[in-house]
Amino acid sequence: MAEAKKTFIPFYRPYLDEREVEEVADTLRSGWLTSGPKVERFEAEFAAYVGARRAIAVNSCTAGLHLALAAAGIGEGDEVITTPFTFCSTVNVVLHQRARPVLADICLDDYNIDPQEVERRITPRTRAIIPVHYAGQPCRQDELLDVARRRSLLVVEDAAHAVGAEYKGRRVGSLGDVTAFSFYATKNLTTGEGGMVTTGDDALAERIRLLSLHGLSHDAWGRYSEKGSWYYQVLAPGFKYNMSDIQAAIGIHQLAKLEGSIAARQRWASLYDRCFQDVGEVATPRVRAEVRHAWHLYVIRLEVERLTIDRARFIELLRERGIGTSVHFIPIHFHPWYRENLGYGPGDFPQAEAAYQGVVSLPLYPQMTGEQVTRVAETVIEVVRAHRR
Repeated sequence: MAEAKKTFIPFYRPYLDEREVEEVADTLRSGWLTSGPKVERFEAEFAAYVGARRAIAVNSCTAGLHLALAAAGIGEGDEVITTPFTFCSTVNVVLHQRARPVLADICLDDYNIDPQEVERRITPRTRAIIPVHYAGQPCRQDELLDVARRRSLLVVEDAAHAVGAEYKGRRVGSLGDVTAFSFYATKNLTTGEGGMVTTGDDALAERIRLLSLHGLSHDAWGRYSEKGSWYYQVLAPGFKYNMSDIQAAIGIHQLAKLEGSIAARQRWASLYDRCFQDVGEVATPRVRAEVRHAWHLYVIRLEVERLTIDRARFIELLRERGIGTSVHFIPIHFHPWYRENLGYGPGDFPQAEAAYQGVVSLPLYPQMTGEQVTRVAETVIEVVRAHRR
């Protein structure tokens, strides 16, 4: 046991096995590596899984968000409301369209955007809302959609954390106008890099697909396969955002394993909850009754005012004891570029700032064992107890 404790527990490990290896090998043997039959299959199976009418595979969630805004015609002079408690790409895609990101504070119970704060920030220039389903827990979707419908706003969901999550019995990806998913290396479903866009709007889907590959009238599969035609036209100045068949080959089997992965994550999240239930300095995730949490992240929040160390030192002490962690996220308005160019600063979003002071993401992935989860929790408790005020 003493020897086992010396083994480093990383923040994340991808859940891959021979099924992905064999599918990738089959793709390599086929001679078709870019967007083709595996992408088409992955799109169809993903759309069926989330209950969406259309799915378009792309090379990242960032690409999906950007395509949604571009396809909707959002541009210079427009405003898009989103959360300060997110990764920078959520805001960057708005800037890439020469629109203005407008930040609205979060709810401290689940770290998701507050619909009331969203409504307060709507102006005549507001065109869209980008909610982020933080850690895998869906936002207050009904409230956000009510605001959006009354104000004729587009809802583009950032579901980078939320593949497999549900809101009132419906899967994320079938709720808003457009949803973008991430299949980055650390996500519940990974293709290394990659993403998916889902929508129920056929016209918007066709525009997104067109823009995802240079604005060409035919993709490579449509030009170079045995039934294809060499002729194409550029119908719009698009982007290079398509997914490859190599990535899709991984995604097909990741999707097939997703429900089992979420069940394992739920099991370990429940074990963490039990371990921390009597530790007052550690606030555990609160899950609202109407959702199924996808458990991309297990995020604790330290009550730092009750400790003699700050969050940075806490993370360092965990690492010294063989535990990997991360922080999700540094608020947007704390980064120099956004502070200097958007005019936001410390004190503007008190809920996001309160969350940021104490949040720590602990290891959570299907291949963990109960012993590893318990070791992580015991190490957290050990550090907390050693530094209580």
